[in-house]
Amino acid sequence: MNRGSVSGSTGACAERHELTSAWYEHGVRLVIADCSVEYSGRLGARLPRARRLVLFKADGSIAIHADAKAYKPLNWMNPPCSLRETDGRIECTTPSGETLVIELHEILHDHVVELGDDPGLAKDGVEAELQELLAKRVAALRDDFRLVRREYPTDIGPVDLLCRDGDDRAVVVEVKRVGEIAGVEQLLRYQERLDLDPSLSPTLGMFVATRIKPQARVFAESRGIACVEIDLEELRAGAPVDLRLF
Repeated sequence: MNRGSVSGSTGACAERHELTSAWYEHGVRLVIADCSVEYSGRLGARLPRARRLVLFKADGSIAIHADAKAYKPLNWMNPPCSLRETDGRIECTTPSGETLVIELHEILHDHVVELGDDPGLAKDGVEAELQELLAKRVAALRDDFRLVRREYPTDIGPVDLLCRDGDDRAVVVEVKRVGEIAGVEQLLRYQERLDLDPSLSPTLGMFVATRIKPQARVFAESRGIACVEIDLEELRAGAPVDLRLF
């Protein structure tokens, strides 16, 4: 499905997309538009009128980007969302009642493309080996850990390791070769999804890597995540592991 490029007023948008969320069924929709945005939920936020990229993904998520801030959106909605689009206005609502209203003042480009099934991220050899070894020896992370499952599934991807501690609390473990801020953000997203399950909530987070960058460690600790640096050679040898805890 390809809507191609569209330039013109919001009236053209209303004629083509009135009262629909069908692009979720067909793929990713990319809209470049002169727009303003209003968010209402746990707090309020507003983006004044400017030219932006609005990304609607097939998983039901929405992200609004400027030509800055790298990969981080200015505002977003996590799936699932219900959408209503009429007369140049897109209203996105979550089951919890959060709303994101996008006013499309002028559309410069509107395109939908099917991406198909994605095989997922292939970990590099070191990261995959580290995850596998830790799954066999979760006590290397903490004496009271027991493994629930490796690659525990969520609707946004698998958790590297899901463990339980001695108090039977669920611990979400994200494993990286080198720990960076993006890995911490990934772990927080997994915790957010698993915290929706009453049998797991509230989860604890643990970020594990052979080396954790200082900025990532500060960010993780600010969110209550435990950081662990581990020596892969010691883990391979099966010897007692000298953990560096932060």
